Amino acid sequence: MSKSFVEITQEVSRALDVLRADAPEAMQGVGAMSRGALKDGALSKLHKELIALAVGVAARCDACIGFHVKELIRLGVTREQFMETLAVAVYMGGGPNLMYAAEAIRAYDEFTARLGAPKGAG
Repeated sequence: MSKSFVEITQEVSRALDVLRADAPEAMQGVGAMSRGALKDGALSKLHKELIALAVGVAARCDACIGFHVKELIRLGVTREQFMETLAVAVYMGGGPNLMYAAEAIRAYDEFTARLGAPKGAG
């Protein structure tokens, strides 16, 4: 069974649009929490997104993987940074995380094929 992370993120985005329309205050709160947690600080936004990816792998969340991989590519993650993050996620979670690390690689390859190489890659 093959899945498309582009399609997953598009489908979830459409559902989130419904939530934004029907539960705007709750979604504004989630958005504020996201912006506050992920903004540059002692850790860069890139490093925070790498952490979020590792948590998404550990939680086995396809949409989390898709959204964070897409943002990591936009931020210019290197393949080496990406792979080291997945190695730590696998180390911390064993076999099930290994399977979702493989899914994250598929998401990375799918998004880079569609969006091009990350900024600063190379």
